[in-house]
Amino acid sequence: MGVLEIGGLVKRFGTKTVLDGVDLEVPEHSVFGFIGRNGAGKTTTMKMILGLIRPDAGSITVAGETVRFGQTATNRFIGYLPDVPEFYGFMNSREYLRFCGEITGMEDSEIRSRSEELLTAVGLAEEKHRIKGWSRGMKQRLGIAQALLGRPRLLICDEPTSALDPVGRREILEILRSAREETTVLFSTHILSDIEKICTDAAFLEGGKVRLSGELSELRAGLADGGYELELPSLREAVLISEHYKLPAEGTVLSFTEKQLSLPELMRFMADRGIRPVKLERRERSLDELFQEVISK
Repeated sequence: MGVLEIGGLVKRFGTKTVLDGVDLEVPEHSVFGFIGRNGAGKTTTMKMILGLIRPDAGSITVAGETVRFGQTATNRFIGYLPDVPEFYGFMNSREYLRFCGEITGMEDSEIRSRSEELLTAVGLAEEKHRIKGWSRGMKQRLGIAQALLGRPRLLICDEPTSALDPVGRREILEILRSAREETTVLFSTHILSDIEKICTDAAFLEGGKVRLSGELSELRAGLADGGYELELPSLREAVLISEHYKLPAEGTVLSFTEKQLSLPELMRFMADRGIRPVKLERRERSLDELFQEVISK
């Protein structure tokens, strides 16, 4: 059983069906990437997990308990970072975390120790200024600290890196990767490179349904062959093979799949002509290729 399980989830807004039977299982202690285009329904799904939007059909369980609209008992298992977190700008980081801890009933000693632990983890332990003057990246880091304060079993982050620069994105991704040690991380995004960097599992949401879901390594292995890259010692040899087999080439590098050309045939062709390749390696399919295949179906 996953820490989060969704079955047959349906949501309509007027005549528009946003979710049309979403099924999803998120394994414990995974970093789970929820992938979809803007408007695909990722945020709607997350708000239903939090009990903030009523589903038209389907079920959601968190840590084995059923989520009910407007009755958010399951939220005690969840930490949440929205896409644009809001703070009280007149507070500093420790004041804000104390406020969050107090309203959720944490003991004073636990608030202090947990706040210091988390501020160190997100790189804000030395920051003394009021939140109102902070950058977007600093606020995202504080938002993650707040979401982890109560030691949730599930951390939900909605587009946590979408408005950050490359350095800020890298820092937030590393924090989420580290959080896996104590919780399960579910984050939505349309930035596929972020998924490739830190995720153990992923699901592709398209057309109101989860079109593909599972461990990242299995998703790649289960789809079409990613093919090979062949590097030749000279342009002349690359052109010879490229023209003979009608393969795409970039300089001395050729790309091909097993459907285009079998390896035994290629090896015989090169051996007969005394061609010694510089490199021949299998090319792993990128998430972008997987996503394009999913949305084209």
